[in-house]
Amino acid sequence: MTRLILVILLSAFTLSACGTTQSTNGPGKGVFRIGVFEKRKIPFRVLDSVNALRQASGLQAVELSAELNAAAATHSLDMSVQNRPWHFGSDGSSPIDRVARTGYAGKMLGENISETFESDVETLAAWMTEEATREVILHPDARFMGIAWHQEPNGKIWWTQVFGS
Repeated sequence: MTRLILVILLSAFTLSACGTTQSTNGPGKGVFRIGVFEKRKIPFRVLDSVNALRQASGLQAVELSAELNAAAATHSLDMSVQNRPWHFGSDGSSPIDRVARTGYAGKMLGENISETFESDVETLAAWMTEEATREVILHPDARFMGIAWHQEPNGKIWWTQVFGS
């Protein structure tokens, strides 16, 4: 476990210098602004970080999935519209429903969500501190991952991460 925490902190430190844009939103509160450059890098930065964590736990690496990315993107926008972080869509859909709608052929294993002003690296680190979200990231059957977000004009980001077999 100590090794896993060390990998997370090292990854966060290393990736914090990867061209992110920070501004402030009130006294002492940072807002991660996702610019055009970051939009292309975030999925691969998260993938690399997740795979480093999985490797440290002796697990197989995952690959990005276009279908899982689409399911994650749909849910991130929908959580913003609903203005609440939860796993059900405004149409009553579950994570399994959303993944099935994309045509994903594998089994949906889990979904992590977040409502935050923090970066992808900070969000992943937060997910790793909670047992339930860490178990999704480190699911032994995971082979594919989807990651997406929706950022509101005030800087709030709705993150969704989905894993499948």
